[in-house]
Amino acid sequence: MTSRSEAVASQMAEVVGELLDSMTPDQRESATWPFPSNDERMLWFYTPTNHGGLPLTDMSSPQHRIVQRLLASALSEAGYNTAAIILGQENILDRVEGFGVDFGRDRGRDPLLYWIAVFGEPGMDTWGWRFGGHHVSLHFTISNGRVVSSTPCFMGADPASVPLLGPHLHRPLGGVEDLGRELVHSLDDSQLGAALGSPAAPSDIVGSNRSELTEGDEALPLPLIWRGRFEAQMEEALNRMQENTDAALGITAELSTAMAFTTNPKGLAAKDMNASQREVLKELLGTYVGRIHDDLADQEMAKVNAGFDGLHFLWAGGTEVGVPHYYRVQGGRLLAEYDNAQRQGNHVHTVWRDLSNDFGGDPLAQHYTESDHHH
Repeated sequence: MTSRSEAVASQMAEVVGELLDSMTPDQRESATWPFPSNDERMLWFYTPTNHGGLPLTDMSSPQHRIVQRLLASALSEAGYNTAAIILGQENILDRVEGFGVDFGRDRGRDPLLYWIAVFGEPGMDTWGWRFGGHHVSLHFTISNGRVVSSTPCFMGADPASVPLLGPHLHRPLGGVEDLGRELVHSLDDSQLGAALGSPAAPSDIVGSNRSELTEGDEALPLPLIWRGRFEAQMEEALNRMQENTDAALGITAELSTAMAFTTNPKGLAAKDMNASQREVLKELLGTYVGRIHDDLADQEMAKVNAGFDGLHFLWAGGTEVGVPHYYRVQGGRLLAEYDNAQRQGNHVHTVWRDLSNDFGGDPLAQHYTESDHHH
């Protein structure tokens, strides 16, 4: 009987195969790497930089539709809708910034500057694909006909909240914010003391876009989370922006160290929460894991539930709407990180990671070790 993960992997393989068949030789050369190609495969970004691969700008309209079908094969309905909205939000951000930001390219905020990359190809024992651009970074690894990794999985929104006609706001990641705030507001004084890591929120997710997290990692400076280096004037401007943001937030070296990543999770343990708080925490994690196809998300939530008591909830910054804030949930393999500190608390970054299996770990080496190939 075909497992649910195998069915999703089969659908991905079919669509990726169709996409590759549609490409010209030049397009295919841009879009593909051999597997594992870890130097490229384990690179990831969430800034408006070259994410590596073939950009939508260099594809035809029919190819755009195939890429959208691929995203739909990998994501839940809500996850796909959220990703699609984030891509379109580049137009909103361009307006916010006066249609003047370029980052050294023709248009700095462009809903077509998203890249597709394929590592290996469908039919291989192990292969994978990546889709990424500003505020979306998706990674899937398939081994032996099953999806074995769906992380890192990044989604962001800038602005996080903008007005629509009528009384409603446009908030692509509103649930991720609201449930985190609901949880921190539910804590009593003792619990809050355990959960609060810093009175000031870091200016970005602490793990940044590192391929692998290690003890003591702190958020990287803005110029370092791009592919390549800028010319001196632009890099100086980004460094100045970073310094101004940190100063406005009240970030000090001491507070940055207090929020650094540690393998031993910081914050309030789930086992020290009451029943209603634990339910909010589960619902919150569902906004991360629930991004991917339902058949994959159920398997990932089973891992979360198996180690639930070992999860820790860490908060930094204020707890009211519009005040810069940050949280993370960590335990065992899971790391869910959220930051809403830039643009005066109206610019969200979120990521879900599997600390032992991001990018599928090294499934190719594992496959060769466990099979007859090594003979």
